[in-house]
Amino acid sequence: MNIRDAVIEDLPKIIDIYNSTISGKRVTADIEYVTVEDKLNWFYQHHPASRPLWVAESEQTIIGWISFQDFYGRPAYNGTSEISIYINENYRNKGYGKQMLTYAISHSPKLKIDTLLGFIFEENIESIQLFKSLGFNEWGHLPHIAKMGNETRSLQIVGKKII
Repeated sequence: MNIRDAVIEDLPKIIDIYNSTISGKRVTADIEYVTVEDKLNWFYQHHPASRPLWVAESEQTIIGWISFQDFYGRPAYNGTSEISIYINENYRNKGYGKQMLTYAISHSPKLKIDTLLGFIFEENIESIQLFKSLGFNEWGHLPHIAKMGNETRSLQIVGKKII
């Protein structure tokens, strides 16, 4: 597996992977599919030196992506980043998520990130287990905060100090 900075030509594949998680209502709080146009600003908010958007490839096929985003937008939180990892459904549960998260953790100091946060629906047990297997702990719980049609989802916040 190779991890590299995403380029604009990767955005359709990034969106395809993201949209594949929406119908399950366990991974993202989006309830309708998004388009490339919807995510252009999001794409350009990423900066390779501080808040990158990376794609993971296997045999020159994009199998997933990693996003670092600012937390809360105040200068005192510059060392804290929310991390998101999404994997193509054909490559899930094969160890790629662990490799991707390990890579992100190891590169965080170069990005001047000392704290990583994950925001995970508590129903997404696989993701919670992945993050906890790499030293993340539960730092917060927001019960029934997301309305997903007739259902609600509780959000677990996991965190890890890097430095």
